[in-house]
Amino acid sequence: MDVLSDVIAGMRIGLPHSVRVAWSAPWGQRFPSMQGSAGFQVILQGSCWLLPDTGDPIQLHVGDVLFVPHGRGYALADSPSTDLADSHCEPDREVGLFSSTSAGGSGAVTVTLCGGYRLDQTRGHPILRELPDLIHLPARLGQQRELRAAVDLLAAEIADPRLGADTVVASLLDTLLLYILRAYLDLDFEHCAVGRWAAALADPGISAALEAVHRDPAHPWTVASLADLAGLSRAAFARRFALLVGQPPLGYLTWWRLSTASRLLRTTDAPLSEVAHRVGYGSEYAFANAFKREFGTPPGRFRRQTCSLSPAPAR
Repeated sequence: MDVLSDVIAGMRIGLPHSVRVAWSAPWGQRFPSMQGSAGFQVILQGSCWLLPDTGDPIQLHVGDVLFVPHGRGYALADSPSTDLADSHCEPDREVGLFSSTSAGGSGAVTVTLCGGYRLDQTRGHPILRELPDLIHLPARLGQQRELRAAVDLLAAEIADPRLGADTVVASLLDTLLLYILRAYLDLDFEHCAVGRWAAALADPGISAALEAVHRDPAHPWTVASLADLAGLSRAAFARRFALLVGQPPLGYLTWWRLSTASRLLRTTDAPLSEVAHRVGYGSEYAFANAFKREFGTPPGRFRRQTCSLSPAPAR
């Protein structure tokens, strides 16, 4: 998989959930901080105000997307002066994949599409760690067409679910998350304002090396072979990679191999020898030693401790 696809595959545990809400003015809702989660809000109809825990209110319009990558608290309301109700959501409570509801008074209606994801806090990718607490993606005519299309499809499926809706909604939620990240990383301003990883993905040479590592982590990569892909000398590549990614090329390779192994242990029933082979270790013994150094526990014990957090294993 490519880098962003791998990030999404590795970050989420369990099933995402979503709800379409028709708010009638006056209304105000506080969404508390939820550690180990990420969420989004899309304005489907009308307008409302984002009331962050810190900073000034921001008016949201149809098509605007709000992404909360670290579970930070915020509030939405029809007006900055409206009293806020506390949310009854509990972070660990199991909720359905999707639903529709209504709330508020009897005035003008605003419709939002809200989604949430549970995250693996033990192995968050640095791309996500660099993101700000709140990301506002304003609707822009003729731009982010894929994001708009995914929103429309998801909203339609939740409003009128048909056969296969569970599969469609789950897939669309992951697709929407990918488009949100892509739209943010593609914003037309200085990459340094977004973070080092945005600059790394925008750099043709470093991006080519990252894509190679993510597509085939088991390959016996060396700094020299990755530098060849990047079209740089070995020394120049190593310096630039470390500057943008935050660690040396082989350090990142090892980190990603073991992150991939942790996901395979959590979500599949593949034998340890197979997991070791799939992430580039020549023996189960070498893999177990490297895994224990990174996670502080052997891979077999890690699997037993984390299997309850994940969907049923599959091969």
